[in-house]
Amino acid sequence: MTIYSLLIILGCGLVTWLPRVIPFMLVRKLQLPNVVIRFLSYVPLCILTALFVQNLFVAKAGQFPDFHVEYCLASIPTVIVAVLTKSLMCIVVAGMCFMALIRYFII
Repeated sequence: MTIYSLLIILGCGLVTWLPRVIPFMLVRKLQLPNVVIRFLSYVPLCILTALFVQNLFVAKAGQFPDFHVEYCLASIPTVIVAVLTKSLMCIVVAGMCFMALIRYFII
C-alpha cells in the first residue's frame, strides 16, 4: 500500500466521521425541548426497521419479491435480542454475529 492510498483511506474516514461527530459537539451544550428529544428517540427504531425490511426482500422487475433466506434466518434471533434488550448496539452486534454464523455454517 502506498502513502497515497493510506492518505485517501484516512481522508475518507475523516470525511465520514466528521458529519457524525459535529452535530453531537454542537448539541452537547444545548438543552433540547422534550418534543425534540421524544421525536429523536424514534430515529434508531426507524433506521433499523428500514434497513431490516429492505434487506429481507429481493426485488425483481415484474415479479413478486423473493426472500433472502440467510437474512431471514439471521433476523429471527436478532428480533428476539431486540425485544429483550431494546438496545440498538446489542441489536446490531447480535445481527452481525448471527449473520456471520449463518454464512460460516451454511455457505
